[in-house]
Amino acid sequence: MFKGLSAFGSLLKQAQQMGQRMRELNEELRKRRVTGTAGGEMVEVEVNGLLEVLRCRIQPQLMNPSDRELLEDLVTAATNQALAKARELSAEALKDLGGGMEVPGLEDAMRKLMDEQGPHQGTTV
Repeated sequence: MFKGLSAFGSLLKQAQQMGQRMRELNEELRKRRVTGTAGGEMVEVEVNGLLEVLRCRIQPQLMNPSDRELLEDLVTAATNQALAKARELSAEALKDLGGGMEVPGLEDAMRKLMDEQGPHQGTTV
């Protein structure tokens, strides 16, 4: 009977350690930055590893009201490119967390943890 409790205690300790490592990974991803560009780098969007848009830079020559649709398309393209790069960052970090192994449910758990953190105030698009 006590053998089972010991195993359970060990499992609980491992789960707590994994939770701590996931929180640390979350903070690391929050600090990491990637950019996406469009229109020959006339539009640049910066995103962190938690898929939060941090900055959008637009070259002044694109600020012509008659080119509004083009500008909207370029911002969308740059944002999607930056988000794709951020997803790659997250996937790499998750592999590192699992020691290079595919850990069932780890990606879902990390996504849930990131969702609980929520986007930061001041996030811009």
